[in-house]
This record gives sequence, structure tokens and C-alpha cells, in this order.
Amino acid sequence: MAYLLDANVFIQAKNLQYGFDFCPAFWDWLTHSHAAHKLRSIRQVGDELLAGADELAAWADVQGDAFFVPTDASVLAAAPTVSAWVLQQGFEPAAINTFLQVADFWLIAAALAGHHTVVTHEVPSPTLKRIKIPNVCVGLGIGFVNPYQMLRREQARFVLGR
Repeated sequence: MAYLLDANVFIQAKNLQYGFDFCPAFWDWLTHSHAAHKLRSIRQVGDELLAGADELAAWADVQGDAFFVPTDASVLAAAPTVSAWVLQQGFEPAAINTFLQVADFWLIAAALAGHHTVVTHEVPSPTLKRIKIPNVCVGLGIGFVNPYQMLRREQARFVLGR
């Protein structure tokens, strides 16, 4: 079991709390935690990051398929369970169509297949107009946390440099 990180974790970290220019320790921690088999993401998330053509894209490119894992047979086998749950919840057709085409769908399928915990900034919402990762996680019995909960659970420490 590992943490599976949503794209918004990387994007918000870069843009807000853990910019590459002033908090490289966060990015080092991600790399080291991945090497220790504690966290990873999926290729579809990596593809979203690579589309940014910025320093986050460059970082994601260096991490490659080892960090941003390609879809395998176990994820493909879990995907119908995710789509069936989504189709039974009364979401608007546009929300379903969008969800089934984005990385969120594959992130949840990967979490279900590997018994992983999803890490996302999204919060549950009762709306039927957009499918939120936490709602699907709750519905399918998949654990989810926000990045700060993950950092605390893993006792991450970022020491100030000079």
C-alpha cells in the first residue's frame, strides 16, 4: 500500500506552499518517499503535469514512469467497479462524461486495485454537477487524505537552510 497523489497536490505545492525556489526539501521528500515505496502517482497525472511546460513539468519528466506508474492489468480490472459506482449515483451526464475521461477516474481505479490511499486537495461535496475524488473514495471504501495529513502521518520534516 502507498499514497497515490492527485495532480492538484503537485500543482498547488508548486504554486503556493512548496515552490521549487524556496522549498526544495518538499520535492526531495517526495523523491525519497517514492524511493522508499511510500508514495507514487499515475501516468495520467504525470501527463497533466508535463502539459504545463514549466519547472513542475521538468521535475515530473525526471521522475518518469517509476513515479508516474502506467496503467496495468489490475487497474484495468478495477476500472469497471469505479465506473459502475459513478453511474449509479445520479450524477449529471456531463459530470459522468468528464470524470470518465480524466486522470481522477484512473487515480481511483489504481487506488482500488492496489489498496492505496489517495492524496488530494479536493473535499467531499454533495453536488451532482461534478464528481469529486473524495466522494468516490467514500463510496468505494478507499482511504483519502489531504497532503498535510499525509505529511504529518509520515512525519515529514523540512529543515530551514541558510
